[in-house]
Amino acid sequence: MRGNTGRSDTGRRTGRRRAVGIGALVVIAVTAAAVAGPGAGAEEAAGATGPKAGARTAARTGAPGAVRTGPVAGAMTLPAPTGPFAVGTVALHLTDRQRKDPWVAGQAHRELMVSVRYPAGPGAGRFPRAAQMTGAEAAAFDKLNNFSGHVPPGKVAWGATLTHARAGAPVARSAGRRLPVVLYSPGAGDPRGLGSTLCDELASRGYVVVALDHTYEAPAVEFPGGRVARSVMLDEMARAQRAGKMTELLEKVSAVRVADTRFVLDELARGGRESALPAVLRGRLDLSAVGMFGQSAGGFTAAQALHDDPRIKAAVNMDGVMGYTQRDDDPSHPSTVGRDGVDRPLLLMGMAGDDHHSVASWDAVWRHSAARGAWLRDLTLLGSRHASHTDAEAMVPQLARQVGLSPADVADMIGTVAPARAVAAERAYVTAFFDRWLRGRDAGLLDGPSGRYPEVRFVP
Repeated sequence: MRGNTGRSDTGRRTGRRRAVGIGALVVIAVTAAAVAGPGAGAEEAAGATGPKAGARTAARTGAPGAVRTGPVAGAMTLPAPTGPFAVGTVALHLTDRQRKDPWVAGQAHRELMVSVRYPAGPGAGRFPRAAQMTGAEAAAFDKLNNFSGHVPPGKVAWGATLTHARAGAPVARSAGRRLPVVLYSPGAGDPRGLGSTLCDELASRGYVVVALDHTYEAPAVEFPGGRVARSVMLDEMARAQRAGKMTELLEKVSAVRVADTRFVLDELARGGRESALPAVLRGRLDLSAVGMFGQSAGGFTAAQALHDDPRIKAAVNMDGVMGYTQRDDDPSHPSTVGRDGVDRPLLLMGMAGDDHHSVASWDAVWRHSAARGAWLRDLTLLGSRHASHTDAEAMVPQLARQVGLSPADVADMIGTVAPARAVAAERAYVTAFFDRWLRGRDAGLLDGPSGRYPEVRFVP
């Protein structure tokens, strides 16, 4: 995340007055201001009705819609996954009737949208490719002034970009009877679809990957029937600033994210007719082998959830500060994962300049986790920026050609590392980590520097 610069999680970060976790709530506020009209945070209906009655409900939806008209830049191409399986996907609408929505007064239940990816079987190519963002998400994303403000609104058809996941494709029988599960949490101000490159990759290698949107924090979450929940963070931040309660707000954001994560795990575990999963996935998930990863605020969420929930066996934090602060070097207001550390495997992956020696919250987590005997690695992707750990790494070079970004603009957004090399390295190390700790398959990539990936530095 960003510090006080007013950019989104996908943007650059300069100087030590910055933060890459929950702490830069300025990011969310700018996101909310950009996408919110009158009645920000209220739901917008387009022929939609509320959720069905029941203790907890889940509605499965088909492929997301796409926005394809007007802007000068057309669809971008995301890197194809390299695993042995095609990728299938289904979007799930989950309702937690045991929890009131923490952001919207009077909303009795917490609703979430998640995307579930999985290894798909023969014939997957007959099914449509899912869009990276739904129509509402794309419209909101267009107004974020993200990507460091280099791409003005109205220039890109964000909803035209497709993932490599096929909506509703059958599950691959050859992937195994029980499939390990990995959760994904996006950075603040980003839709869950901005992590599609890594999510598709893991699914192509036999994982069930569940990507979350955090409703009313994400710029827009689109529910079945076209109902849209928009961010309320602008008002939340304004109130917190007036009351001098920014730390409390940052703590709440983190707590809500972790509660969302734990609820999703609960739903995945529900069986029988009440299961949120499509029939083809019921009974196929190995919930004794659950991992989590995320970028920026999502990386903090992954680490905090690892601390809070023993069902999560291993986590990857990609460039996310793990404290309630707006500065990387500020050790005040630590999180519980910072104070306690973790006792299970944790991989830190940072942009150039971010490691456990320079980021105060990383140092705290590192020291306390090491004291507990946890397996730890800290990797730096040389020449990278904060956004290098998202789909931006593949998208920005295409945007440069389509809307005329300069080489300096590109470097400002995703650094100087070759995009194809960055994507390959991130895929390799994240996959190797989960293979090692969820499947017991250790190819040695995480043991030390590799000549195959000179862009990756192991931080001692």
